[in-house]
Amino acid sequence: MPTTSDFERMLREAALRVTRPRVAVLSAVHGHPHADTDSIIRIVRGDLGEVSRQAVYDVLNALTASGLVRRIEPTGSVARYESRVGDNHHHLVCRSCGAIADVDCAVGATPCLTASDDHGFAIDEAEVIYWGLCPDCSTARSS
Repeated sequence: MPTTSDFERMLREAALRVTRPRVAVLSAVHGHPHADTDSIIRIVRGDLGEVSRQAVYDVLNALTASGLVRRIEPTGSVARYESRVGDNHHHLVCRSCGAIADVDCAVGATPCLTASDDHGFAIDEAEVIYWGLCPDCSTARSS
């Protein structure tokens, strides 16, 4: 996991002012992939003490806009944040417990990743979510 100085460098390179809340939120997202906002708020408050919900929301918006974090929102789920950005990866989501895992982009023939009509868009990313049951929930169901 990156260090505090790494997070400060990332913020500077993204032309964002380095603040304790920004470093704490960035650290929380790196340490807890796919965490929701409430979880991130709890983690940041554990690190900094009192910090407003709005401050965390503002930081998450700034980090997302700058490309330092990615916001995902699987159907039926609250927004989640991850630090894996800049690649075309996808997600596995458990229908039972909501667990989320990263999965690299499909390899081989991938017709679903090529739009049948791009309507003039310059497509640079495809978002694919694989739904199913995680190993724990699958085992629990078969028991």
